[in-house]
Amino acid sequence: MQLRFSPSMRSITISSSNGFIDLMKIKVAARHISYRTLFHTILILAFLLPFVFILTAVVTLEGVNKCSSFDCLGRRLGPRLLGRVDDSGQKLVRDFYKILNQVNTEEIPTDIKLPDSFSQLVSEMKNNQYDAKTFAILLRAMMEKLEKEMREAKFAELMNKHFAASSIPKGIHCLSLRLTDEYSSNAHARKQLPPPELLPLLSDNAYHHFVLPTDNILAASVVVTSAVQSSRKPEKIVFHVITDKKTYAGMHSWFALNPVSPAIVEVKGVHQFDWLTRENVPVLEAVENQNGIRNYYHGNHVAGANLSDITPRTFASKLQARSPKYISLLNHLRIYLPELFPNLDKVIFLDDDIVIQQDLSPLWEIDLGGKVNGAVETCRGEDEWVMSKHFRNYFNFSHPLVAKNLDPEECAWAYGMNIFDLKAWRKTNIRETYHYWLRENLKSNLTMWKLGTLPPALIAFRGHVHSIDPSWHMLGLGYQNKTSIESVRKAAVIHYNGQSKPWLQIGFEHLRPFWTKYVNYSNDFIRNCHILES
Repeated sequence: MQLRFSPSMRSITISSSNGFIDLMKIKVAARHISYRTLFHTILILAFLLPFVFILTAVVTLEGVNKCSSFDCLGRRLGPRLLGRVDDSGQKLVRDFYKILNQVNTEEIPTDIKLPDSFSQLVSEMKNNQYDAKTFAILLRAMMEKLEKEMREAKFAELMNKHFAASSIPKGIHCLSLRLTDEYSSNAHARKQLPPPELLPLLSDNAYHHFVLPTDNILAASVVVTSAVQSSRKPEKIVFHVITDKKTYAGMHSWFALNPVSPAIVEVKGVHQFDWLTRENVPVLEAVENQNGIRNYYHGNHVAGANLSDITPRTFASKLQARSPKYISLLNHLRIYLPELFPNLDKVIFLDDDIVIQQDLSPLWEIDLGGKVNGAVETCRGEDEWVMSKHFRNYFNFSHPLVAKNLDPEECAWAYGMNIFDLKAWRKTNIRETYHYWLRENLKSNLTMWKLGTLPPALIAFRGHVHSIDPSWHMLGLGYQNKTSIESVRKAAVIHYNGQSKPWLQIGFEHLRPFWTKYVNYSNDFIRNCHILES
């Protein structure tokens, strides 16, 4: 299409591009329209026409294609060209917000009948022609009902997980019973550990001594096996396995029948330590025998709890704090290591839910600088569950004795893999401080702290802790499903602290192989007790 002006500027011709057909010819009277006015008019039209085209295209994309006449198009384009937009949709939204706010402040009728599903709600709306307010009331009631059911299901899940974590799996119980029976009927299962000629090595400070208190035979076997297999000098390893009286026979049988040569293993029951008397551990005796304390750890964990005012995470923490293991003598033995091993200068203390993946010999070379406890601090990480722990996470700072003596921002540290300088320890009053705070917590009906043996140890070891590199001890494998596999592989010791132990069904499947690789599934006792490889 072409636009032509006559030489005299008295006519304008609009023709097709081929030049043969004149589509429009306009004669301009000079007396009526000036050339300058006409030129400006054309410029304005040339400027506006592209915008009209774009706006028409936009409206078409929005649904103007349904318009079948220029009248419809005009009704659509007119308000837009004039800067007016139909806000009926926005008004509807504003009205619905107003209804929702109104319904949110009102009580839901107690006799309201709720649909079982969203499709049923839509069907009832069509059939009964509900107004917007009725719909909003039904929607709110359905959401509150669903939220309540989800909370109840979550609390039930946490309770079931707590019971699963506190129970003894059938296979492990079977293993203990069979090995105990073997102890009574098989002389090889009763042979002395270690042999008489190796007894002097139990107090030889030239060796690397590990202390492992546990009543779990399978877990103990994994700890010892992983340590020996990961060591560059297994002949320098001496394990002191301490267990309770009921597990002693089975534990002794296992290590008598499954030696880990060239390492040395001693198995000893708490009843075989002359030092562990009621006079020396009066507080622990009270903890184990006081009915109120036993009810706290073994009683109904839901009775008296207002679940509507507590978050699932807080409830999980409370359940963790009420694990029965916290009133076990085995769990408190760590505070008596200098007395239980009077001839040793340095030991590494291990929990039974760890796996050793690297040689730990360098730990004996670490200079603790006169401190007693070499431990990984747990306040210097981004992980809020495990590595962001301060005193405020363990103690009740509304208690006056706690508020007066402790700093809520003080850094916490971890049990599970600790280097203890027993020579330095014997020069302190750590044990007396530990007993004092245990007594005070008992007097206050456990209102100073709830969680087991770590809080009193945090107080007792204040000023006696030397921080070691976190790569030596990775925590949280029993808490977190999203634990980095790459970080697990690099850690020297991995710790399944938390409820999801690797020997339980509730353990995390992708983290369990790091533990099961040290279980001897070809062993007859393990096969006969159906402890199957995961």
